[in-house]
Amino acid sequence: MKLIERRFYLDKLKDVIGTPDIKVITGIRRSGKSKLLEAFMDYVKRTDANANLIHINFNLSEFESLAEYHALNDYIERAHVPGQNNYVLIDEIQMCVGFEKTVNSLHASEKYDIYITGSNAFLLSSDLATLFTGRTFEIKVFPFSFQEFMQYFELTNQYAAFNRYIQEGGMSGSYLYKTPESKYNYIADVFQTLIVRDIQRKYKIRNMPLMEQLCDFMIDNISNLISTRSVVKAFASGQIKTNDRTISTYLKYLCNAFAFYRVRRYDIQGKRYLSSNDKYYLCDHAFKYAKLGTKNADYGRSIENIVAIELLRRGYELYAGVLYKKEIDFVAIKRSEKLYIQVANSIDDPDTFQREVEPLLKIRDAYPKIILARTRQETYQYEGVKIIDVADWLIGSQAMRPIS
Repeated sequence: MKLIERRFYLDKLKDVIGTPDIKVITGIRRSGKSKLLEAFMDYVKRTDANANLIHINFNLSEFESLAEYHALNDYIERAHVPGQNNYVLIDEIQMCVGFEKTVNSLHASEKYDIYITGSNAFLLSSDLATLFTGRTFEIKVFPFSFQEFMQYFELTNQYAAFNRYIQEGGMSGSYLYKTPESKYNYIADVFQTLIVRDIQRKYKIRNMPLMEQLCDFMIDNISNLISTRSVVKAFASGQIKTNDRTISTYLKYLCNAFAFYRVRRYDIQGKRYLSSNDKYYLCDHAFKYAKLGTKNADYGRSIENIVAIELLRRGYELYAGVLYKKEIDFVAIKRSEKLYIQVANSIDDPDTFQREVEPLLKIRDAYPKIILARTRQETYQYEGVKIIDVADWLIGSQAMRPIS
């Protein structure tokens, strides 16, 4: 399989070499966590002549005997070399029973620089502080970004490349397959494995038909405002019996495993979070086509999903804005920075453009206001609102360019 350097994530790992943190690489299944760890190992080999790398990959049968924490601990301690920089790198750590005891013991000894990957259903962001007594540094790995997609296929025309990316998505394992059908079969299998093997196993879900129906419903409603009550009502119309509590619990499981990302609503004028009707986005938009097909594809929703994941990848907190009963797709916040963003497939129609720009023009603060759409032209400005081609924004070529 062809590999590219995922510099965005690799730089994050480089920055924490030698810190006392437990470095935890998380991400949906097949998002490239193991390959990232291998790339990091190659970097350490090249740059640290005093490195002693202790690598355990539980995907390989040769490490089956270490799938209990005492055996794992003993193996690592025997491999330790005094006077060297001892790196411990463990792939799919959840396959070792009691793994947290070994990690905590190794961390407490202060002899190792520790890096681990694992299935998100078993290594949740919310559980890290509970699992590990030492401080953790989490690196969240997403499927390929549009920029990485272009790099992988060595594409230079971002507008033509974006048309492909909308269809193919960021699950790089699918790139090896030649036909759209085989690509989508691979992507659908990844999603099914995530649901059945990871989520069902961790949470002991008995009503798997309901979980699968919920997945299809959520995939079909990415970017729509959703409440547990609205899901229950929609299911009831189809003779599917459930309740708010069950749906809320299942949605939490799906988000914990990074299958979906929940985006809460934010009242811009009142500066408060709203408790009802959230939006949910898929970890990769191609799952929608793989599960539900490409007939009657709504590219506007897919583009909004792509932008949502890219904003999360870039480290923004993400909210759906509300102002004077008008919806704003995203309020993106990172420390003192704030962006207001509308997303559309096309704004060529004057009525569509007016619908997208009107909510932004009503915002009175000085933070940047942006419309992202397939414009295929240079960034321009309309009454203080930046209009940026979405492909240009995704590769960073125009996002920060000043406008006179």
